[in-house]
Amino acid sequence: MLDDHETRPSQAPRLTRATTTFLERIDPAAHRRIKGLRLVTAYAIAVALGALQGRSHPLAGGASLGSLAGGFALWACVSEGRTKRTASARDLVLLAIAATLGAVSMIALAPILTGRGHPGPELTLVTGAFLVGFLKRFGILGAGIGSQIYIGQLLAYGALLTRSDLPMVAVAGLIGAIAAILPLILDRPAPLPTPSPAAEDRIPAQEFRMGLQAAAAALVIVFLNDTLHLRESAWAITACTYVIANSTTGTANRVRRRILGTAVGVPLGLLCLPLVIHLPWLGWIAAALAMIIYAMALPERYDIACATFAFTLVVTLFLKGETSISVLASRAWETLIGGALGLATATLILPLRAKQKP
Repeated sequence: MLDDHETRPSQAPRLTRATTTFLERIDPAAHRRIKGLRLVTAYAIAVALGALQGRSHPLAGGASLGSLAGGFALWACVSEGRTKRTASARDLVLLAIAATLGAVSMIALAPILTGRGHPGPELTLVTGAFLVGFLKRFGILGAGIGSQIYIGQLLAYGALLTRSDLPMVAVAGLIGAIAAILPLILDRPAPLPTPSPAAEDRIPAQEFRMGLQAAAAALVIVFLNDTLHLRESAWAITACTYVIANSTTGTANRVRRRILGTAVGVPLGLLCLPLVIHLPWLGWIAAALAMIIYAMALPERYDIACATFAFTLVVTLFLKGETSISVLASRAWETLIGGALGLATATLILPLRAKQKP
């Protein structure tokens, strides 16, 4: 007589087949999974190269050159969307340059905007917030460049970079470009992206309005921070910048999804911290897997993408030495503030309405 385990089909193959079917349904031909691997690989390469260079030339504010270069590389890979390797490599270089210029703009303007009677260097982020929306008028590369300028400003702001760091910012841009291009060997031809709407279907000055709405919300947050001293105002500015869509309805949907995703991702990250204390390597693995899911979810499931990124942010900040639970948890309510203000400006300032199909 055969044993029970020999007569019953194994549960493992069933689970494997179900997982494979699910992944193929949401990610046909594994294009997004490969993109997620590119993000993680580019970040790892940039951090490693930056660590080698940063030992002899540290940044003045004490930040890691590898983290700066890694941020340039990772978000360049997120913004790039070409279907040919040569075009992808070209765009990745341009996106790394855009992030470098963003960081330079923060370094140049921060001393001017800091001091008595000035709201602070966060005001520089208002310009980046405007460009995130406005440069979308120039297609996928323009959208990526606008986003990278803002990312560069944000990274420079968080790293407290000064004029003495300018040479190393250029090095970070070079490392970021190289690190972003190298993982292209993992890529394969992907389906053509969805074409942009025809000119006659576009709302006049749509991208200008989007940029203005994001900048207005960011400006309100800057002055709120100047009076109320928000915990992490840059996170609120980031939220209001990226929730702005091409219609008020779309913005409301993105706000809802971003708040919901962040409200899930932050607590999950905090719950993992006791384990990460004893097993740091596990935290890095979890963060890498979360970023792969982020790349898979971003095009269609903005809520899941926001949840995975919030989780990654909490875990990686903790691994880098940020142990204040109140700071890590503030990601949730800063997102709420930014999202609410983004929706308010999208509703009140030159509101955009989706074009009705005949």
